[in-house]
Amino acid sequence: MNKKRITIRQATPGMVAGEDVYNYNNQLVISEGTVLTDKIITRLKFYSITDFSIILEDVKKPVVKDVSQSQITRESAEFKQFSNSFMESLQDFKGELSKIDANDTALDVTGLINHATQILSNSRNGIHVFDMLHCMREFDDITYVHSINVALIANVFGHWLKLPEKDIDILTLSGLLHDIGKLKLPTEIINKQDSLTASEYSTVKTHTIEGYQILKNKDVDLRVKYTALMHHERCDGSGYPNGFHGSKIDSFAKIIAIADVYDAMTSARVYRPALCPFEAISVFEAEGLQKFDPQYIMTFLQEIVQSYVGKRVRLSNQAVGEIRLINNHNLTKPIVQIGDNFIDLSKEHELVIEAII
Repeated sequence: MNKKRITIRQATPGMVAGEDVYNYNNQLVISEGTVLTDKIITRLKFYSITDFSIILEDVKKPVVKDVSQSQITRESAEFKQFSNSFMESLQDFKGELSKIDANDTALDVTGLINHATQILSNSRNGIHVFDMLHCMREFDDITYVHSINVALIANVFGHWLKLPEKDIDILTLSGLLHDIGKLKLPTEIINKQDSLTASEYSTVKTHTIEGYQILKNKDVDLRVKYTALMHHERCDGSGYPNGFHGSKIDSFAKIIAIADVYDAMTSARVYRPALCPFEAISVFEAEGLQKFDPQYIMTFLQEIVQSYVGKRVRLSNQAVGEIRLINNHNLTKPIVQIGDNFIDLSKEHELVIEAII
C-alpha cells in the first residue's frame, strides 16, 4: 500500500487517510482509512492539523455539477447590482487599508463603515445578505474580500443580537479591520499554496499582534483594537496569541471570531471549494460550543439556518429538494420537500445536505 504525506492545503474530497490523525492533545481526529469529505477537511483544519498521510491508490470522486438556483440568482439584476456595489467598495477599501498602515494617518471611521453600509443598502434584509454572499463564494481572497464579508456578516449578526445601532457600526468596523495585521506579513506567505513551514505558520499567527500595533494609537473604539488582537482567541483557551479563556476575551472579538470562521469555511480557498453552509454549521455544533461563547454561537446558528429556508439543496443521495422547516433541536437536519414528499432528515441518519444549489 503506497502512501504519501500531504499538507492540509493539498487535501481534497475523495482522498483516503493513510494513518490515524491526532490533535495537539493527542485525541483522535480521524482514523486510518477515512475517506475525506469537505466536512472532514474542515474538521482537520479546525484542529490545526497541518499534514498527514494519504493512500495513493484511491481516486478522487467526480464532482456533480448542477444547473442551480444560485446560477440563476447570479444572472439576476439585483445580484449584479449587489456585486457591482461590492466590487466598487472593495477597490476603495484596499486603498483605505493601505493608508491606515501609516502611523501618521488618521482613521476615517465614517468612510470605512460606509464601505459596508453602501453594499448593505443593496440588500433587503439580513437573509438577503447571506443569499447574495452565498452566490459570491468563488472569490479566493483571504484579506480584502474576506474582511468585507466578515463586516457584512457581523452587521447582520449585530442586528440578530439586538445591539444598539452605534455598537453595530463599531462591530462592522471591527469586521473590516480584524485582519489588518496581515498587511505586515510577507505576500509570499499569505498567498502561498503549498505547505507552510513551522516558521511561516508562526509568522502568520503574528497578524493579530501586528493588527493591534497598527491600531493601538489610532482614534478608534478600543473594541476594534481588541478584536484585531483577539479574534483568534477561543473560549476554551486553545486560541492565540495569548491563549485567553472566555472571560478575558473581548465580546466583540468573540462575535467577529464566529463571523470570521463561518466566512472562511463557506468561501472558496485554493485548497478546496466553498463548503456547504450546513457542513459549517455541523462543525460549529459538534466542536464549536466549547470554543465560542454559547450566547453568541447559538444565536448565530439558529438565525443562519433560517436564511436557507426555501433554498434548493442536494442531499448526499443526490436527490434535490427544498428546505421547508428547520429543526431547532438539530439545525443541520431540516425537513426537505422532494416532489410531493417531505423528508425529515432528523429521522434519516444516513442523509445529509451536501450542497445548496
